[in-house]
Amino acid sequence: MFLCREKELNVLNKRYKKNGLECIVIYGRRRVGKTAIINEFTKDKPTIYFPALNTNAQGNLTALSKAIYAYHHPDTQSAPVYRSFDDAFSEVTRIAKESERVIFVIDELPYLAKADDSIPSRLQHLLDHDWANTELFLILCGSSMSFMEKDVLSEKSPLFGRRTAQLRIDPLSYLDTARFHPELSNQDNALIYGITGGVPHYINKLDVTGSIKDALLENLLDTSSYLFEEPENLLKQELREPAVYNAIITAIANGATRQNEIADKAGLERSVCSKYLKVLTNLGIIHRIEPVVNKSSRKSFYRITDHFFRFWYRFVPGNMMAISAGTIGRTYEASVGSYLSVYMGLVFEDICRQYLIMHPEKLPFPISEIGEWWGAHPVKKKEIQLDIVAVSAKANNTRSGRQYIIGSCKYKNEEIGTDELDLLHDYASVFTNGDDTCFYYIFSKSGFTKGLKDLANEGQVVLICLQEIYED
Repeated sequence: MFLCREKELNVLNKRYKKNGLECIVIYGRRRVGKTAIINEFTKDKPTIYFPALNTNAQGNLTALSKAIYAYHHPDTQSAPVYRSFDDAFSEVTRIAKESERVIFVIDELPYLAKADDSIPSRLQHLLDHDWANTELFLILCGSSMSFMEKDVLSEKSPLFGRRTAQLRIDPLSYLDTARFHPELSNQDNALIYGITGGVPHYINKLDVTGSIKDALLENLLDTSSYLFEEPENLLKQELREPAVYNAIITAIANGATRQNEIADKAGLERSVCSKYLKVLTNLGIIHRIEPVVNKSSRKSFYRITDHFFRFWYRFVPGNMMAISAGTIGRTYEASVGSYLSVYMGLVFEDICRQYLIMHPEKLPFPISEIGEWWGAHPVKKKEIQLDIVAVSAKANNTRSGRQYIIGSCKYKNEEIGTDELDLLHDYASVFTNGDDTCFYYIFSKSGFTKGLKDLANEGQVVLICLQEIYED
């Protein structure tokens, strides 16, 4: 059953109903559901669907020939092979000129371009000439984020300016993730989001039919399961040196956050570590985090922001002996279950930021930026941190008169009291001044004390519980 992605399908269907040539670029990390979107869009439409292969030019020419032949002979098991890509594309041109509307999908374009680096230029020529006056609906899809952004969308690409629309497919939001399991509690759906990161393929593979514990033991914490080997397989598919990248991710998972620390723990020269970090950032596995106010590269650090990778590296390597022996079920509560609430802390912060972004009508002002903040407390002489800081647009070049949302996110099995609001006041005073206006928000999994609710009734703070976060 196909769920979510209504916005993307709506864009594609609207473009499909227009007259003339269309060139739609669809890209996003592997497993995020790009092909599923394309299949749902094309299921009742005339389509030439060509999934490029990670092989040589001849292998891809054979696959393209079969895809074109299958347009008129859908049940074929074999097909004549064109002499060249030019001949194959000429047949696409002929079909396009004879049809009212036909879709031509090149899935995994980076593989095709790797096999024959002239492909982007060939497509440019076709779009400018042979296909210009047709009703062809071309979809160029790829999982290599760096290739799609640099070699398809950037000004340096031969294809620059030829696209009529582009869709970057990101993981699902926490709300859309919950649509896969409407029968589960909000807490369970938050945990599923924290495990899968909103990647539809991982949600399906986790296959929660009873308890999440049972699903994890069967479909992730088991050496025979698909999700157990997924991080390693994904690194092998995407990267030339998976062992190096694994070492970097492991270093970050074990507490190294600064570039020099990561390089040292991963056994790399510090001068070359940045290259590997950039690649992992482009893949969306890690990010370099800066404080949203008073940005400084000296304050930045790296964090695993792909929730699936973060979950896997948090709970699999340290339990490998029990997983390999098949005894993880006996130690699950002590080695996994008892740490889930702590693990969910960062996930809950992500969910709360999404909630604010998705509900601008509930906010006191339009926000221009949202993130987190940390810095040194001048009085307490210690590093302090705020989970959420959302900032209004600057009215001028000075800092005065800014508006801030200052937020705290608590994923604890206890009610949150007035002391948390006191901390928010104290910490916000470090970077705000008398001309600024602060609005305070506290998010909680388990509710709030009467004292804090009384302050909320007086307008001093906005309180949001897990149930409200999941109200669409």
